[in-house]
Amino acid sequence: MDLELKGKTAIITGGSRGIGKAVGREFGLEGMKVALVARGQEALEECARELAEETGGDFITIVADTGNPESVQALVKEAAEKLGRIDILVNSAARVGGAYTPKLAEITEEDFWGDMNVKVMGYLRCSQAVAPYMIEQRWGRIINLSGMAARQAGYAVGSMRNVSVSALSKNLADELGPQGINVTTVHPGMTFTERVPAMLEERAKAQGITVEEAERQMAEGNSIHHIVDAKEVAYVIAFLASPKSVSINGDAIAAGGGTPRAIHY
Repeated sequence: MDLELKGKTAIITGGSRGIGKAVGREFGLEGMKVALVARGQEALEECARELAEETGGDFITIVADTGNPESVQALVKEAAEKLGRIDILVNSAARVGGAYTPKLAEITEEDFWGDMNVKVMGYLRCSQAVAPYMIEQRWGRIINLSGMAARQAGYAVGSMRNVSVSALSKNLADELGPQGINVTTVHPGMTFTERVPAMLEERAKAQGITVEEAERQMAEGNSIHHIVDAKEVAYVIAFLASPKSVSINGDAIAAGGGTPRAIHY
């Protein structure tokens, strides 16, 4: 299926690693012009070189902090100038979740506001900044990366930030939909990224088991008993970024391999 993405442009925040990097790879393969955004310049440039060599795509890098309003305005202005237009925004910049789940007494205001400022307000800032460009051309896609903590308990701040992302997406979708701009949320679950091998080794050492056994245990957390790879989440995002996804707006798509026993309707 032709996703009709060739020649389109995108901004990916959190684009130097993990799911953001995987999305950049898919966009490059689709023939898009992509602005990769992150806080670390060295990692960004290395990522852009790797993806350009691998895909033949056109990548630029922008160092920015989505937790800072002025930085967001500057990054979108630079992206618009260098890309020529802004068709797609993928909000993926956030604190990595799931590695540590503090109990109620351990949660600090720094934990809460740090998460909210980057993952919720950061997504809002970026959406506000790109919206005028999309409105002018009467077409756009905004995809907000959230997480399965939106649908399950375990870490209060993680659940609150992810539910907030879903609420943000729905409100933006209703407001911007009539102007040709679709906004969606993607909930990844446990996803195989660069940090997972170290996690598996740590778990295996703590339990006195092999890394393969640790991976099998981790995979049993979803319905397919397979740790979803970042590229497999990126496939979903690439579709949502395409004109073919026009029938999906304001909704959340789970991309975690299925939650056992849960029914979401």
